[in-house]
Amino acid sequence: MAKGYMVAQIDVHDADTYAKYTAQTPGTVANFDGKFIVRAGQWESLEGDAPGPRVVVIEFPSYARAKEWYNSEEYQAIVGLRQGASTGSAFIVEGAD
Repeated sequence: MAKGYMVAQIDVHDADTYAKYTAQTPGTVANFDGKFIVRAGQWESLEGDAPGPRVVVIEFPSYARAKEWYNSEEYQAIVGLRQGASTGSAFIVEGAD
């Protein structure tokens, strides 16, 4: 079964509120067997438009599990913090076997 990945490119404009979001996110991810692969480390744009200054990749055991996490009550209870404190994009993608 292919893994699922949540990928986000984020530009934070309210660091205090965003910090409240990032403090709660790891617990929700762990509850759905996910783990952070990339969490705002060093990056360099090689082609096209540069992503937001913060890039996050979370790995889940499957695409379905990633969707379960995103749609879960516990994540939906905090996602508004991220959305209110930043702009960017987020998507789920299926990994290669």
